[in-house]
Amino acid sequence: MRPDKTTKAGHETRPPGAGTLVGVSEEKLKQAYVVTLSCPDRPGIVHAVAGALLAAGCNITDSQQYGSPSTGNFFMRVEVTTSASRGELHAALEPVLRSFGMQWSLNAVGQKVRTLLMASTSAHCLNDILFQQRSGTLPIEIPAIVSNHQDLAGLAGFYGIPFHHIPVTPDTKTQAEDKLRALMAEHDIELTVLARYMQIISDDLCAELTGKAINIHHSFLPSFKGAKPYHQAHARGVKLIGATAHYVTAALDEGPIIEQEVIRVDHARTPEQFVQMGRDVEGRTLAQAVQWHAEHRVLLDGNRTVVFN
Repeated sequence: MRPDKTTKAGHETRPPGAGTLVGVSEEKLKQAYVVTLSCPDRPGIVHAVAGALLAAGCNITDSQQYGSPSTGNFFMRVEVTTSASRGELHAALEPVLRSFGMQWSLNAVGQKVRTLLMASTSAHCLNDILFQQRSGTLPIEIPAIVSNHQDLAGLAGFYGIPFHHIPVTPDTKTQAEDKLRALMAEHDIELTVLARYMQIISDDLCAELTGKAINIHHSFLPSFKGAKPYHQAHARGVKLIGATAHYVTAALDEGPIIEQEVIRVDHARTPEQFVQMGRDVEGRTLAQAVQWHAEHRVLLDGNRTVVFN
């Protein structure tokens, strides 16, 4: 198995001559792309992919790869600059990637991912993402915000993003999710972020959103389930609190983990201080996971993720 490593342009995992593109000036290498791929591990993958990129007139600026000893799968993320169009690059790569039975994607570096934000009444995670997106930190585009309550309409209005109130009850859950699907189709949504959206999504919708929906929850939820987890943690005298950002699956709060963060607390903190500190961690953790996903750094490996950062 190959170790997890980063390979910069010109290192040994590229075929001879890959660092120099004869007859192609730097001025013509205008567009940057990122290629991500996964497949069963076998010899020759890196060489074949790098060779196809070289043949397409690409200069490799960054390459990361990992062979999973537990699943036997290989993962790779490559950034290139090139004068070729996306269609030309796709055509050059497709035969090689097909021969290895790869799942793969090709995206322009910096292209904004169309993202739907969903929240209920808590504003902290939603506000963190909206602020970072407006500041240019997150490479996402937010065409809509959805909530099952009206509380966050003012925050959406402040950022100038259309707000959609889709109430959910046990009797209207199916119709509500149909409205949600229609909204996703209308806005060509690529990523859905549950920024403290306090509704359980149906198994069918979870399956449709596999690898395309991110949720946030308290990292200690398996031990402190139910209402007021921070208060439960305080009562037990915990020394660490935190948050986990993960992909959405039908198994509640058990999807593949993208990012986690913890902070230390002590006996002098009140439950209310736990809540505030937890909110800060939740916002940071969710925003980091969204950034890595939008930069095409996260690949699924069964119930785990490979994150190239």
